[in-house]
Amino acid sequence: MSFSQSHPGYTPAEIMTIEASRRLKDGTVCFVGIGLPSAAANLARLTHAPDVVLIYESGTIGAKPDILPLSIGDGELAEFADTVVSVPEIFRYWLQGGHVDIGFLGAAQVDRYGNINSTIIGSDYAKPKVRLPGAGGAPEIASNAKETWIIIKQSLRTFVEKVDFLTSVGHYEGGDSRARSGARGAGPTAVITDLGVLTPDPTTKELVLSALHPGVSVEQARAATGWDLKIANLIKDTAPPTQLELVTLRDLHSRTAKAHGITLAPD
Repeated sequence: MSFSQSHPGYTPAEIMTIEASRRLKDGTVCFVGIGLPSAAANLARLTHAPDVVLIYESGTIGAKPDILPLSIGDGELAEFADTVVSVPEIFRYWLQGGHVDIGFLGAAQVDRYGNINSTIIGSDYAKPKVRLPGAGGAPEIASNAKETWIIIKQSLRTFVEKVDFLTSVGHYEGGDSRARSGARGAGPTAVITDLGVLTPDPTTKELVLSALHPGVSVEQARAATGWDLKIANLIKDTAPPTQLELVTLRDLHSRTAKAHGITLAPD
């Protein structure tokens, strides 16, 4: 039985986004990536955390977009922001100055230590199988935010033993290697997927499965992971979406699709 068959009321992408949004507390300063992180962060703002401070790398602070931006240059971000500063200021003063609580990122690949690839798929940089949009500000965000969260669908294609390209550092080679590399902050403290949540082991920093969404099994999570996934001693169950969360998220996506003239893709 598939996830959607056993839980017809919501999709894997929806519970992933909703679980990620729940983690944002009111007043948190969050540096947001485009795509899934932006959807989750704005869902939090529209539900339980109206005073979360959303920062985008184009320099918008306190962004309150009515629709989800297609890029960091989307005018929607500046129009509904508390203020807009220069790109050098957003990185040098706000991010490198230690004023960002959470760096919220997506990824094309992630490895057991939470290192991120958003550059290429394939081993040859000059001739990759797929050239991705690239890093943007992600390496700086991952290296300087107090914590990093990653949101990504979990599969053998995305959860790999070794990333094809190290775009943004997570816990690097595990243990204290991140700190020795010069990266600041705690690194990835949560990886939220469509199957559950992974958190780093306190000592080795290897990602451990610590929560599962309703209807998902440990075997499913292991089968969708490209390394020998370790399991926490006590696995938590995430709560199913509430009606308010689902309606708010779907309205947000519907407004976005209508404004941008796009069709919502089936999950």
